[in-house]
Amino acid sequence: MGASDKVQSQTNTIENSKKELKCDCTLMWSMIQEMSTKRLCRLHGRNEGSIIPIYSDRARRISASYARFYLETEDYGDPTKKGRFYWMALGAFASKTVACSLDDGRVVIANPVFQGLAKGNLWLFYDISGWHWYYTRFHKSFDDCVRCRDASGYIKPVKDQVANYPWKDDALAKIKNMSICDYIISGFNLVKQIEASRPGSRQEELKMAHLLAIANHEQKVILQPLIYQDKCFSFFVGMQRWPVVDMVSPELKLAFTSACDTKDAQKKSLASGSTILEDFESRMNWITEAARRFHFLMQNEKQYMERELHAMAGWVNEDQSQNIPAYNPL
Repeated sequence: MGASDKVQSQTNTIENSKKELKCDCTLMWSMIQEMSTKRLCRLHGRNEGSIIPIYSDRARRISASYARFYLETEDYGDPTKKGRFYWMALGAFASKTVACSLDDGRVVIANPVFQGLAKGNLWLFYDISGWHWYYTRFHKSFDDCVRCRDASGYIKPVKDQVANYPWKDDALAKIKNMSICDYIISGFNLVKQIEASRPGSRQEELKMAHLLAIANHEQKVILQPLIYQDKCFSFFVGMQRWPVVDMVSPELKLAFTSACDTKDAQKKSLASGSTILEDFESRMNWITEAARRFHFLMQNEKQYMERELHAMAGWVNEDQSQNIPAYNPL
């Protein structure tokens, strides 16, 4: 599974001699993609592994990764800068919600919805985690390399890994090989401003602006073409608004808790009855409202919210399939 991140140089007998070695953007993006690969794998030995098979386990590992990014406990994080990756905290709650949906029998029997949610959640992670890991690991070259990301150009061992990602043929074409980054550039420019600002109202404004920039990337660049424009997925999602079907369909909500739901109405966001989930503008109206509720809670109940994020961060090794034979080797 692994790809070497080492470069070799011929040795000589000259004392204290030096050889300059350069890693280009393609190599560094390949190294970053491998980090995303490993996070969702069950490792079998050195450089060997397979993606964990249970969809909801993947979603919980993704939730854990997002929480760890926000908390700055993720690889290459900086605890002194906690809060700069504001979308990641909201993303942790959202991926937890996907995990709960994937465990819901009403969703499982609607197979196009079940598969679509799993695909969207997985490929959003492969995309969004890469930008954040690159920024934390190779911060100095981020601006130079941000427009160079292209899964079709990864070094061969990593391209071989990506070739084994679920739904890769459909996904890579629809999300342009993870190369689209205008919203990402805007979002990370705001991260830099957050890093340079002092706590206060201005910093809170920057965090919210960052969150919405990344949310637009998430929803418009990744999820809209990947799942919501899929005719089968959108048809089944639309069916859930039919009067009879609506009565037995899961409630469209985002609960700000590590549990699947909460009785506290102030700690969740319910989509209005007029929300058309497959329509980008309609969906973003709800997501923006959910973001405002999230922002309010992060400002007024931060201790509670971060406690829930720490709980989700603990799912980073979630894998209920240890006794199930591994499949889909990478």
